[in-house]
Amino acid sequence: MSYPNHCASHERNTRKEVRSVIGNETIYQLHHHLFFVFRRTGKQLTNYHTHLEEEYANYARVTTPNEDRYLAVTAKRNRRSTASDLSRQLSSATSTTVSRQTVYRRLGHIGLYARKPVRCVPLTATHCRLRLAWSREHALWTPQQWSCVMFSDESRFSLQSDSRRTFIWRAPGTRYHQENTIERHRYGGAGWLVWGGIILGSRTDLHVQSVTLTGHIYRDVILEQHVRLFRGAMGAEFLFMDDNARPHRANIVNECLQSEDITRMDWPAYSPDLNPIEHVWDMLRRRIAARQSPPNCLSELRRALLDEWCNIPQDQIDNLILNMPRRCKACIASSGRHTPY
Repeated sequence: MSYPNHCASHERNTRKEVRSVIGNETIYQLHHHLFFVFRRTGKQLTNYHTHLEEEYANYARVTTPNEDRYLAVTAKRNRRSTASDLSRQLSSATSTTVSRQTVYRRLGHIGLYARKPVRCVPLTATHCRLRLAWSREHALWTPQQWSCVMFSDESRFSLQSDSRRTFIWRAPGTRYHQENTIERHRYGGAGWLVWGGIILGSRTDLHVQSVTLTGHIYRDVILEQHVRLFRGAMGAEFLFMDDNARPHRANIVNECLQSEDITRMDWPAYSPDLNPIEHVWDMLRRRIAARQSPPNCLSELRRALLDEWCNIPQDQIDNLILNMPRRCKACIASSGRHTPY
């Protein structure tokens, strides 16, 4: 292939330089490299794409179809393997050496991409059975029935968060498949423990504390100062939802609920994905992270929590509650296992 006004030696040097890098570079890097090669040698960029196609067509694949299948099978067997791990395993098994970029390309061709796994609470067969039964019971509830339920929960907010740098190999649309999730219990850390309750059209004040929640605090602060007020305003139709955490099931808490005539909603254990307030906590975290001046100390974090809790639009909270039938149907579709919520 010839170019006007340039000698053949420039042409040979350019093609040689292109071939020296094409085997180990991504297409983006190849474009980047060729652009500067052409600019340095003064070649006309009108011929750039033609030259690129010729060089890439002449490139022989480093791996065979069998080796590509080996990479795919190995990645699916151990989805937490890194591209470097897969490259080393392929080299050990077949003596073929490939770069990390080649591994990414080969797996991308079959629809596997490096993504962060979903963190979910561990579920046993009993948990799944109870979750499924609860979802079937409530899947046909009307908006009027859901409007009587106060959803509540605690969450911990800290200045430092889990970076979650572990990646897995998965195909698009399979994020919540069992093999693509990591089950673990929640963990604590330095920061604030907050409690809140949401109900259609309203919400409680946010309670913020630094100490561990106990049955006495739950009774004296949460129930007496927050929940009891909503029960008095709504009457006997009021339903109070809390999970099965140990302080929630203390005898003094049960006695308080009975004395105040507060009806507790049955709730399946290990079901944060069925509780719409979990999405409210996510909203709160995003709003705090998006502040012009993110909190740098615990006192600033506390003020930010109280401010942003009040600033969450009520219509967004209402939409979460009104979508409860969809959560129930998703749990039924997954046979009680993890849902996309």
